Amino acid sequence: MAKYEVCIMGICAAIECKIKVLEVYGDSTLVIYQLKGEWETRDPKLIDYRKLVLEFIKEFDDITFCYLPQDENQIADALATLASMIKPAALEHCSLIKTCKPTCVFTGIPVIDLRDPEAKTLIVKACEEYGFFKLINHGVPMEFMTRLEAEALSFFNLPQSDKDKATPFGYGSNKIGPNGDVGWIEYLLVNTNPQLTSLKTLSENFCYAVNDYILAVKRLAFEVVEIMADGLEIEPRNVLSRLLRDEKSDSCFRLNHYPPCPQLQALSGRNLIGFGEHTDPQIISILRSNNTSGLQICLRDRTWVSVPPDQTSFFISVGDTLQVMSNGRLRSVLHRVLTDSMKSRVSMIYFGGPPMSEKIVALTCLMAKGEESLYKEFTWWEYKTCAYKSRLGANRLGLFEKTANASL
Repeated sequence: MAKYEVCIMGICAAIECKIKVLEVYGDSTLVIYQLKGEWETRDPKLIDYRKLVLEFIKEFDDITFCYLPQDENQIADALATLASMIKPAALEHCSLIKTCKPTCVFTGIPVIDLRDPEAKTLIVKACEEYGFFKLINHGVPMEFMTRLEAEALSFFNLPQSDKDKATPFGYGSNKIGPNGDVGWIEYLLVNTNPQLTSLKTLSENFCYAVNDYILAVKRLAFEVVEIMADGLEIEPRNVLSRLLRDEKSDSCFRLNHYPPCPQLQALSGRNLIGFGEHTDPQIISILRSNNTSGLQICLRDRTWVSVPPDQTSFFISVGDTLQVMSNGRLRSVLHRVLTDSMKSRVSMIYFGGPPMSEKIVALTCLMAKGEESLYKEFTWWEYKTCAYKSRLGANRLGLFEKTANASL
């Protein structure tokens, strides 16, 4: 299996580099002649590996498999030995997960004190420029954060069979959505309405920790968008917060666990992508993580930069819905998460969304006289349905732009 594994990783690297013509040399007659179709694949353990390689072959204009005697292929043999250290369960998903080169740490992320009298102005400026900022002096007890983090780690360290029991309530691993996106991640997704005290598959302490945290972060979200409304001079100031406060608000909460993967990253010297690039479709997202790095945002010049972690603070992201309501003045931020080679990353995110039936349209108070909306009117249900039918990195808002081609 190791020979197949290193072959798969080499092909993945070629695909990432957009190589279209490839010659693959290997010292395993079994693998080479199975891939060439000259030998039958009978071992059930190898059938899936061969199918995966054949699927990847479709990415090339021309690919050739050549046999090379082992004494002439010592470097590749060493890579195969390293690949054999990887757990099969990990390889099953990793072969489909992209990697990327490490990026520079960005020190220019706006840091905003929620109690600063100028916070309303600073928040608007940060959302216009980056769609993203770090929030300090937020008022959420550190105890709530650390308690939930500990409970989350306990849950993610359970046997797989125990975690799978939570599937009806949103447990998942590696697969992100229904459209083929994958990542080096496992997660627990829950609705913020109603509370979780009745979930029998989760421990009582876990439920209490989730409920306490969600309640505190929801209050923070209300406050942030009301201060934002003050900065935008929106009247009344609860235009945004009322959507989050509504008992029918389609908000949700997700706990993410990105396990370390030193063996896989050693093969390429890169980082695995835990969660691929995307924008959040909701109004606002509030993220807190442990002190493991991994979060990256994309700047206006399309440069990817790493966000230094801070387990005492929150990172606020503008969502697609808020971009539409501000008629493009505030921009949703494109972001992704990379795994760490040695440390687990745990993040917890509140996604503040409107009710399903809410009509999403640019606020007239934010448009100049004679200015037209950049986007068609739609309901949150329509946008959410569209978002979850598309690939993770798709430009979903493009389908709702008034200038968008109808064929998109």
